[in-house]
Amino acid sequence: MPKEKLKAMPAYDAVCLRSIRGVMEVFAGKWSFLVLEQLHLGTMRFHELSKALAISTKSLTDTLRHLEACGIIRRDVKPTVPVTVTYSLTEKGRAFDSVLLAMKSWGNTWL
Repeated sequence: MPKEKLKAMPAYDAVCLRSIRGVMEVFAGKWSFLVLEQLHLGTMRFHELSKALAISTKSLTDTLRHLEACGIIRRDVKPTVPVTVTYSLTEKGRAFDSVLLAMKSWGNTWL
């Protein structure tokens, strides 16, 4: 690689790389981005997410639990008969919008 190209590349320090690894751990699951994409459209019930993504119950359950544990989504349970459970993005999850838009832009340009 030419020296001028090397100088133009951003320098990644240990703190930066640790942050990137942390983000990758939160969104490492195969379905995480697709669940986020759906929930950016609004609050959804489990069955709606399952149908929209054509995902198995186990995979969706695991993904939702992981994202909830990371503080990305909120699970609301309403004591109706039958119980109504909805999922929505938290403020932390909504803060990821700019990253998704940047990924969309990159994909439109390069894929």
